[in-house]
Amino acid sequence: MYHFTLSIAKLVVRLYGKVEVKNQHLLPKNEGYIVTCTHRGWLEIVILGICVPNPIHFMAKKELFENKVIGWFLRKINAFPVDRNNPSPSSIKQPVKLLRSGEVIGIFPSGTRTSEEAPLKRGAVTIGNLSKAPIVPALYVGPRTLKELRKMKKATIIFGEPFYIKTNSKEELATYTELLNEKTNLLEKQIGRME
Repeated sequence: MYHFTLSIAKLVVRLYGKVEVKNQHLLPKNEGYIVTCTHRGWLEIVILGICVPNPIHFMAKKELFENKVIGWFLRKINAFPVDRNNPSPSSIKQPVKLLRSGEVIGIFPSGTRTSEEAPLKRGAVTIGNLSKAPIVPALYVGPRTLKELRKMKKATIIFGEPFYIKTNSKEELATYTELLNEKTNLLEKQIGRME
């Protein structure tokens, strides 16, 4: 179902507009990794899926799974629920297990769709620390809807250098969260220089 849905998404997005991917060569090829991305609309989820060569297992808020039909579809395309307000140990165990088996996890660290900068939550760095998998920061710039894409707005995804986390300290996890934020902000400056 993931590949079928992705094929349809590619067709629709290419019909509507242009997608540009930068630094795709930085994505790890022989191990599982976490890709984090800014989250200002739903379109970047689709375009991130198109630009990452491997299937992505997205962490999604549990409220999306309350509708049985939507929940069924989300599970079929590799998404899994997480309680953002009260994350359970299983919400960490599942992505860690997937990463150790070489899969790709997609996380939106701000935890919400917003047009303003939101504080990053600690989930991505916690999972990266436990799984020993690298984190690849990504930034999306462009339209938020198909309607905006249709108006010939270019959609761009840029990837940053992968980095690893190794710590036993909660304080250091907070520092790594800030580092991820800084790396994401640097991508915004980098993409500006490339335009």
